[in-house]
Amino acid sequence: MKRVKIIGGGLAGPEAALQAASLGCEVTLYEMRPHRSTEAHQTSDFAELVCSNSLKSESENSAPWLLKQEMRRANSFLLQAADASSVPAGHALAVDRTEFSNRVQQLIEQNPRITVVREEMTSLPEDLDVVTVLATGPLTSPALVNELQRLTGSQHLAFYDSISPIVDASTIDMEKVYFAARWDKGTADYINCPFTKEEYERFIQALSTAETVPAKEWEQIPTSHSETEGSASPTNNQQLATPKYFEGCLPIEEIARRGHDTLRFGPMKPAGLTNPRTGRWPYAVVQLRQENLRADSYNLVGFQNHLKYGEQARVLRLIPGLGNAKFLRYGQIHRNTYINSPSVLTETLQLRSRPDILIAGQLSGVEGYTESIAGGLLAGRFAAALAQGLTPVPPPRLTAHGSLIHYITHSEAKSFQPANITFDLLLPLEEELRKKIRDKKERHRIQCERALEAWQQWLQSAIKMMVE
Repeated sequence: MKRVKIIGGGLAGPEAALQAASLGCEVTLYEMRPHRSTEAHQTSDFAELVCSNSLKSESENSAPWLLKQEMRRANSFLLQAADASSVPAGHALAVDRTEFSNRVQQLIEQNPRITVVREEMTSLPEDLDVVTVLATGPLTSPALVNELQRLTGSQHLAFYDSISPIVDASTIDMEKVYFAARWDKGTADYINCPFTKEEYERFIQALSTAETVPAKEWEQIPTSHSETEGSASPTNNQQLATPKYFEGCLPIEEIARRGHDTLRFGPMKPAGLTNPRTGRWPYAVVQLRQENLRADSYNLVGFQNHLKYGEQARVLRLIPGLGNAKFLRYGQIHRNTYINSPSVLTETLQLRSRPDILIAGQLSGVEGYTESIAGGLLAGRFAAALAQGLTPVPPPRLTAHGSLIHYITHSEAKSFQPANITFDLLLPLEEELRKKIRDKKERHRIQCERALEAWQQWLQSAIKMMVE
């Protein structure tokens, strides 16, 4: 049996390591932190969540719920750790970051088949007796980006991702806020900061004049002919372009530039959040989500930004209830790297030019914590099959996992962008059935039912193949 090497200790890497080890493989897990950190990480912990602490909706028959249900049926180790470290978050699965990382660390340390090596990998193995999973995430080191460009012969793409501010719970003025869940779905775990029209106008004015952080060279996205030839860093012939933000994770100042009321239809949407003091929806609202099990800190949902820290303090304290807030962490925007998967990856996450190398997690073009763990789950299983001399089989297109894989490997390469799991990615119902069933929720229920059935059959056939 071949040995499995996994590079990256974020979300996809540990999940892949634990999956491969559970299937009998000897695994070496490489992580460069603490010897070399990234521009966004604050610790050297496995599975550090650098942005929000949410793994999205747990509402039955939603797309994120379906993905997690498939993961639970496949014994996802990181999802088990998330469930065990969850904090109240209405109908979403949110975790205590520290507890989550600690549980993942314990799973890795207690597994006798996993060896951890804390050093930076600057090249990819050429050993034919090794299967490699590259799960270095959106902040892959320049050395490995160069390696990928050398192997794939294609340019790497980039977008900007985000970190939301975190506030000390004891400094929130609870007389000015209220607990509620949107449309009363789930428990009322979110703190809501309600705005009047005048307060919103004042906030928008302050935001529009706030000074942003100049983009550092490592954050810039080079644009020139030389980039298409695989240059890893700007040359004298390249120009540094303006930030290319990921549309699903825009900074609040960018959203505000797109229209005076744009924030009220985005992260500050008040719909379904009735204020018990007035019996009405506020003009706008900022939601705070619990950060940890102690409930001593909350993050500002969807409030990633690229403002200077002093400016953040000034602007964010205009939010009702946060006038005297102490911020434990300010918002940030950082560059993420991902490969052009439709051009270079197979449906089993293998590089076409090097089938012994698999790409997992956000580096492959999936977006989100849950999606990254799901990519690690598949990569670990595919790697285990390859290590045993078997041919890995991708999950069915009907499933959430299969739909994600299909998206990143079959999209139009020229316009490829990372994606979260949504029903848009899943196979729609047959036209005749769509005409018969008008209710969208019922359609989604049937899609989920079909997906879980197909997923279970795939799991059973994969296990049978490995046993035989």
